[in-house]
Amino acid sequence: MPMLLIKGTYKIVGASPDGDSVRFYPDDPDQWDLLRGRRVRRNRSGGAQLRLDGIDTLETHYRPPRGPELHQPDPFAGKAAAELLSWLGFEDVQRNPHGIVTSSRPESRPGYILTRSADVHGRCVALAGRGTDAPGSSGRFVNVTVDHLRETANHHQLAEGMAYPTFYRKLFVDLREEMTSAAQQARQAGKGLWPKDQTQSGVKVQGMSTLTDHAVLWPKLFRRLADYLQLNDGDPSLDGFRAYLEQREDRLFILSTGQWTGLDTVVDVTNGNTVRVTHAPEDLVFDEK
Repeated sequence: MPMLLIKGTYKIVGASPDGDSVRFYPDDPDQWDLLRGRRVRRNRSGGAQLRLDGIDTLETHYRPPRGPELHQPDPFAGKAAAELLSWLGFEDVQRNPHGIVTSSRPESRPGYILTRSADVHGRCVALAGRGTDAPGSSGRFVNVTVDHLRETANHHQLAEGMAYPTFYRKLFVDLREEMTSAAQQARQAGKGLWPKDQTQSGVKVQGMSTLTDHAVLWPKLFRRLADYLQLNDGDPSLDGFRAYLEQREDRLFILSTGQWTGLDTVVDVTNGNTVRVTHAPEDLVFDEK
């Protein structure tokens, strides 16, 4: 899979990194302009927020279109963030009550990213590597292999059971299959969040606190449920949830059946407020928006 390699540094002070998103500063900020399509939003120093491709970790600070900022249950939301920063080489990370990093040791760490595009929010969608031993020259396109993938934070988070696989159409098959294997091995070994996961077994939603304090769920499902409950002014009934999902038009491909469909068709609601996903996250590939 050809991807642009950019060398630079990770910096976290003043930001609020989580388990699948961190700020990256290229050595040459002009290399952001080598990407085609959507532009990467960067600050005046050239830094930009990354979204780690192919993974989704529990939310530490999610803000629905309406209402206050929300989070998913501890300890896994916080553990995923801590695992990412530790893997990148940060120690003694201190945060304020709002989750913003106030200090770390060291203040920056060298690394590189492999990327093809930005998402609708201007975040660079990337595979994140650490250190100075990048698999190519900065500003050049590299044919990314499974071996390259295994050296990234994306793969590490899946292998440690800190992240759910969440795939989009542009990710090449060989990389997706390796990510699937890493996630399935972590699940079978009972690592990280998997022993507590209720995405497919189902959860009875009794209110927003079910989502924020108790249920360990695939973050995409959490975000859609949180948005829906806010729209419903906190009414926990999910009778209209599938119709709401249909309106959101999250198009996806089910690998096991070879069918293009919508997220609403793989979500099951019973007894008014018990919800589950009928396929494992790695069986779904979402269309890009």
